[in-house]
Amino acid sequence: MVSRASRQILGEVAELLRATRRLLFITGAGLSADSGLPTYRGIGGLYDRGETEEGYAIEDALSGEMLLRRPEVCWKVIRQLEESCRGAKFNLGHAVIARFEQTIPNTFVLTQNVDGFHHDAGSTHVIDIHGGLHHLFCMSRDCDYETDVADYSALAALPRCPKCGAVIRPEVVLFGEMLPSRQLDTLQLELARGFELVISIGTSAVFPYIAGPIYDAARQGKPTVEINPGTSQITRFVKHHVPERAAAALEALWEAYGA
Repeated sequence: MVSRASRQILGEVAELLRATRRLLFITGAGLSADSGLPTYRGIGGLYDRGETEEGYAIEDALSGEMLLRRPEVCWKVIRQLEESCRGAKFNLGHAVIARFEQTIPNTFVLTQNVDGFHHDAGSTHVIDIHGGLHHLFCMSRDCDYETDVADYSALAALPRCPKCGAVIRPEVVLFGEMLPSRQLDTLQLELARGFELVISIGTSAVFPYIAGPIYDAARQGKPTVEINPGTSQITRFVKHHVPERAAAALEALWEAYGA
């Protein structure tokens, strides 16, 4: 349930949606939290402790450099990340976003989440800016091995390529690594084409490539929305702020939209 005040705001957003032909959703951990996943700082309790059992800062353990230098340490944290997602499924919020794509074909999702729930829910225009946990590939430049896995339960503690024996890794962006060029190119192309409405959901928006589309839309006088129980980097820039959990707010938005 959402508050009466939030329902009024969502009614105004629904009116904007009826006139929208190009729509961008920006999603973060707050959306998948309604599937039972911990938010970014709560992954496996690691961020609460501030360091791993080996004494490394979490940002160092879960980095591209660590994966090259001590892959067993990095993979231990990667596995804990995957275990926090294992068995969970997409929620109503993901499903509502997929429904909007069916009614507004030029609907895109820019997500920081690596759980793959947007794809599972049926969204097809997904820009996974931080990659995904379930696609694995060989780290050797001379090997083309890659595979998709439902979970890591059958993987060794340090998984190796069955073709060449090198360490394999998930297609996720680790600390210190560059963002994937394919996703960046798609994002830049679609931003250049423009969006008539931008809706941010469940993200603190600390990264410039996440907050940027909101800032750009606000400067251009285009409507912007934030669904977030608290405040974030972008709250003071958006036209509509809905202080609710993601799934409940999106369900109420779909009802107000009346498709």
